[in-house]
Amino acid sequence: MAQTQLSRETLLPKLAAHVLEHGLGGASLRPLAKAAGTSDRMLIYHFGNKEGLITELLGYIAAMYSGALDAMLGDVRPASRQECLARILDAGSDPAMQAFLVLWWDIVAGAARGLPGYRTAAEAMMTKQLAWLEAQMPEGDPDPAGGARYLMTVIEGTLMLAAVGHDKTARDGLLAGGLLPS
Repeated sequence: MAQTQLSRETLLPKLAAHVLEHGLGGASLRPLAKAAGTSDRMLIYHFGNKEGLITELLGYIAAMYSGALDAMLGDVRPASRQECLARILDAGSDPAMQAFLVLWWDIVAGAARGLPGYRTAAEAMMTKQLAWLEAQMPEGDPDPAGGARYLMTVIEGTLMLAAVGHDKTARDGLLAGGLLPS
């Protein structure tokens, strides 16, 4: 039986599956290596160090998340920012997206704690997500970059409130702000 050639491209999907299932809380090199079917030394060989591994892995997972959102939202751009927000929040509540959201809160917590690589990864992920969201803005939006930043702020707050059991608080706030139809 031929052994699969190890590379970043073959390791990242295995590492991503492990992290999406188990989170980053205990993501030391040995469990990651075991999940990828290799050794911790081979991970260092391919990624340079643990910080490089985490940064690249989280970038890979962010691309997976964007791809999943694209698939859920389809090719038709929303007619308004309000519709864009509603579509993204609906997608975010899909059970298939929950692993990504749980992992995102792990990343946010790690960045807040100053863990090596987390802030860099979170900044890169947010930059990519903002660019993706800007491309989702309605045709003819007068300020797609500003709209993306505005909606990202609302989306993050809404998802955080939902994560801590305040779905109703988030929905009431969106309704009061005219961001969701009543």
